[in-house]
Amino acid sequence: MSGLVLKLNPRERVLVNGAVIENGDRRSRVSILTPNANILRLRDAINPDEVTTPVRRVCYIAQLVLSGDAAPEDAKLQILRGIEQLSQALRDDDSRTQLDAATDAVGRMDFYRTLKSLRNLLPREARLLGVGHS
Repeated sequence: MSGLVLKLNPRERVLVNGAVIENGDRRSRVSILTPNANILRLRDAINPDEVTTPVRRVCYIAQLVLSGDAAPEDAKLQILRGIEQLSQALRDDDSRTQLDAATDAVGRMDFYRTLKSLRNLLPREARLLGVGHS
């Protein structure tokens, strides 16, 4: 995950390789230099009881890798199957772009960028299903 830059708001929390880190009182930028570090912004975390839609389900699997609760190889197969299923329903160009980016990131075992690409689909899914999103 070399070259990842996180822009953190005051008091924002992030999970880095299993450790919760909280930013100070000011906005800051943090460069992650370690390749394949597992990073999860806690503001982006999906609670298990919120895994109620197809996109959220695939996002949650990626999140489990980032939190250290799922093995990357096992999750990779589940995520790729989920992306394939999503691609059957989300056929517009923008969704395809996000799904392709997520697929590429999974292939590189970059679950942070996988999750980031999939999260971009949440508002679209909410509109299609007629439900609220976060």
